Amino acid sequence: MNNCDKCLRFFLGANTPQGFVSRFDQLADCDDAWRCFVIKGGPGTGKSSLMKKVAEYLTQQDCPVELIHCSSDVNSLDGVIAKDIKTSIADGTSPHGWVT
Repeated sequence: MNNCDKCLRFFLGANTPQGFVSRFDQLADCDDAWRCFVIKGGPGTGKSSLMKKVAEYLTQQDCPVELIHCSSDVNSLDGVIAKDIKTSIADGTSPHGWVT
């Protein structure tokens, strides 16, 4: 992701001595007309690759993005946030904590 050199990068979940802690419930503000897309699928089905392509496209359009890296694999994405267009996309498979 060449255009993401200046992207904000962080984790929304982490393993702790008390177990996995998730802040994915804070990914978007439902009361503020946000769109949040949740992707579900097994390992290796392309969830992270799709999110990387979305982030690359948005940065090419000069839309700043925030990249949420997987706490167990920093090369994998768990989500992308584009505040300017009030849109986020996130991995919805366990253990990310989404209610389905």
